[in-house]
Amino acid sequence: MKRIGVLTSGGDCPGLNAVIRGAVKCSQQLGYECIGFLRGYEGLVDPVTYKQLNSKNTSGILNQGGTILGSTNKGRFVARSGVDNREEIDIELLAGVKATCEQLDIAGLVCIGGDGSLAIAQQFHEFGIPVVGVPKTIDNDLSATAYTFGFDSAVACATDALDRLHTTAAAHDRVMVLEVMGRHAGWIALHAGIAGGGDVILLPEISWNFDGVCRKIIEREQQGKHFTLVVVAEGAHLPDGAMVTRERRSENRQVALGGIGNVVAAEIQTRLGRETRCVVLGHLQRGGPPTTFDRVLATQFGAYAVETIHRGEFGRMVCFNPPAIESVWITEAVSKLRTVDPNCSAVKTARALGISFGDCGPKQSPPASKPQPAFAEAESPELAAAR
Repeated sequence: MKRIGVLTSGGDCPGLNAVIRGAVKCSQQLGYECIGFLRGYEGLVDPVTYKQLNSKNTSGILNQGGTILGSTNKGRFVARSGVDNREEIDIELLAGVKATCEQLDIAGLVCIGGDGSLAIAQQFHEFGIPVVGVPKTIDNDLSATAYTFGFDSAVACATDALDRLHTTAAAHDRVMVLEVMGRHAGWIALHAGIAGGGDVILLPEISWNFDGVCRKIIEREQQGKHFTLVVVAEGAHLPDGAMVTRERRSENRQVALGGIGNVVAAEIQTRLGRETRCVVLGHLQRGGPPTTFDRVLATQFGAYAVETIHRGEFGRMVCFNPPAIESVWITEAVSKLRTVDPNCSAVKTARALGISFGDCGPKQSPPASKPQPAFAEAESPELAAAR
């Protein structure tokens, strides 16, 4: 009997187990056995480690976070060390993976992962290994799909945090800074900021400065609102263009981001003398049960990936093109990151609500008869002191 192979690679996120379950159930319906390789791509070769997947050992995993197969973003399989930096996988590793698939009668390999993991899958395809990709990332930064599973769950986590920070910030008249994930794309910060009542949202895609942030805080003070919620994506650049990192970049790995929330909080407190606190959600956004939306999307992805293999269509990535589940070439999906358009409807809605992005707003030509000063609110002595 032919087999379907499944693996989960890269960082974990809610919904991985739902994909596995969907793939197993669909495989059984189409007459395939299903096996899961352990610890991502590492389980494919030297030593080969896998487990049989069936209705019994995948029962009850739909609502579980993490992955029953394990995952890793380290090891011998690295195909990308940056946004555009492709790393060639060792030819002997590729040959070993191909031999494993042939020996185990793998009709197709379902590779569940983000842009880095799918870049590996693309090299598998180029080597003649039958693969189909499933997009997984809480950052929602894969092009060619409207949503990736895990994103909605991460936004729900960040929104819940903002709901809780709102009450404590109001009780103590504090500025609260919430740092969320988002290396190159600010989707989590944008959606959670709108849903959680954020006052300032700082994104990698929109240049900002501390004057703009402080201006919004002073504006709220003048309206009698003595607390402010600031949401910042970990990949947001500082006004000087630098990124805040936790460690130096190691070989074949992207630099670990984190810490910009504390930098922002310290600067606000220094400039305005306001009591400011920072909360970093970190891996809380990756854990826990998936939301209803992510369960449905992940299940559809898993089933459609197996159907794509059954049709003999390889080198494809499953995608969500509302309302349809479809597939595109993996190269189309990983060639360009999906980032926030500063003029998209969500950003426009946020601005219409009075949310600040730490900038001067959309560029507009000032009236010729009465030019405006750089800072119209400069009458505030507190803002003047901050500047």
